[in-house]
Amino acid sequence: MTGQVLSEVSGVVAADRAAGLVAAYRELVTHPLPDGLVRTELLAGPDGHWRIQTLWRDRAALEAVRAAPGGAPAPRLLRDAGADPTLTAFEVKVHLTAQVGPT
Repeated sequence: MTGQVLSEVSGVVAADRAAGLVAAYRELVTHPLPDGLVRTELLAGPDGHWRIQTLWRDRAALEAVRAAPGGAPAPRLLRDAGADPTLTAFEVKVHLTAQVGPT
């Protein structure tokens, strides 16, 4: 069995286009998610750096989305926001999820 894969699509987005990126991502995740998608998040960093990180059940699930008509949506969202996206995929070698108690 192959392990989980974390894809990261990153790029620099101008401040005046950031709200549009957030809105487009929010819209995207209201639709049915692809088979094998475990978790996804949109991250904002300093100086207009943005990342979409997505945890996949396995590499086959990621590759199926990348091969679909129109390709993977994360790079498209960043391109639409004016970024030149970079995609990196990481094999998850060790995983820990902390148990959080009631707040």
